[in-house]
Amino acid sequence: MSLDRPDPANAPVMPFFGLAPFLRMDIAGTDLLPYGQRMLALADDRPDDANLWMNLSLVVLCLGQRDSGLAIQQQALALKRIYRLAALRQPAVFRLLLLMAPGDLSANTPLECLLDDCDIDLDFYYVSPGEPLALPIPEHDAVLVAISEADEHRELLAALEGVLAGWPKPVINAPQHIPSSGRERASALLHDAPGVLIPPTLRAARPLLEALATGGTRLAECYAECDFPLIVRPVGSHAGRDLEKIEAPAALAGYLARVAGAEFFVSRFIDYRSADGLFRKMRVALIDGVPFACHMGVSSHWMIHYLNAGMYEAAWKRDEEAGFMAHFDAFAERHRSALAAICQRTQLDYLCIDCAEPPDGRLLVFEIDHAMVVHAMDPEDIFPYKQAPMRKVKTAFRDYLLRLKAVAS
Repeated sequence: MSLDRPDPANAPVMPFFGLAPFLRMDIAGTDLLPYGQRMLALADDRPDDANLWMNLSLVVLCLGQRDSGLAIQQQALALKRIYRLAALRQPAVFRLLLLMAPGDLSANTPLECLLDDCDIDLDFYYVSPGEPLALPIPEHDAVLVAISEADEHRELLAALEGVLAGWPKPVINAPQHIPSSGRERASALLHDAPGVLIPPTLRAARPLLEALATGGTRLAECYAECDFPLIVRPVGSHAGRDLEKIEAPAALAGYLARVAGAEFFVSRFIDYRSADGLFRKMRVALIDGVPFACHMGVSSHWMIHYLNAGMYEAAWKRDEEAGFMAHFDAFAERHRSALAAICQRTQLDYLCIDCAEPPDGRLLVFEIDHAMVVHAMDPEDIFPYKQAPMRKVKTAFRDYLLRLKAVAS
């Protein structure tokens, strides 16, 4: 078993691996099931090995088994709540403490994927609402609040706001600013930002959508700035789960019959096709206000996820993405006002933006989030052009940390 670290079968206590090696294997098409099975077998002899349980939870979550993965995670957290991921390159130049919430792969910033093969030590502290930082705090040079914006995290973020208000070390992504990345809050925050196009995102209870579907209520009576076609998704869903474009009330009725949920996000569909009829979605990272290219997907379908956009299969799409990354400075200049407004209004030190360039020239913002995955793990033989731009992102984040350390000292 090779995970770029010692074989856990030969170690008295398994090292904590973090998400990065499992994500790399998943991207490469490696079957993670045998790794999970082997860890599970080891757990019979090591029931108190928290690192083993946490690693197993990550594997199971990568396999898409959410409920089992979260149950295994709770087993790990019952044993300990702080997990050390030592830098692969030692000596480390920085010690970063990440405050985490229990949850699936979308619950926290997966920073170890960006900082994979780096010289930064990471400590993952899984906090709890009652006493968020009750345990002895590991030595650190800065704190990063990795917890994503979600309804179930509100209490935790509110508790951390008070605890971190006078923290003696720099705090990255202060908890009071994280709600700015919520879909509803972000659309309100950025609706009049220069150069930004972001349709209002509205929270709707199921009974209201049922009334809209049956004609008992007209859409214009509820949401003045909304009309069909709509984008609908359950509150709390990620990665396109149960996200659909709804063309008419009858289609909304069919959607509600298929999809469970008490509350939904609703927004107006923006047709962002380019002149050739294809859709293009970019991911941009903002690090201390400076934008960097992460990837671009090209698809004939409006709902683009990088893994389903055919980027592996189509060389011409990769050529176009390579051009986007090579000439990203021009993109950043075109949308300088929009990117600056996003940074200023959210007040987040590190965040990512999924966006597009519609025909009107504005920056169409789909989502802003500090918990998106940013990595350089795509196969180099297929995506050789990604290595240099992703090194820029990694170097920029490292340099940002070192600036914080220099100012704090």
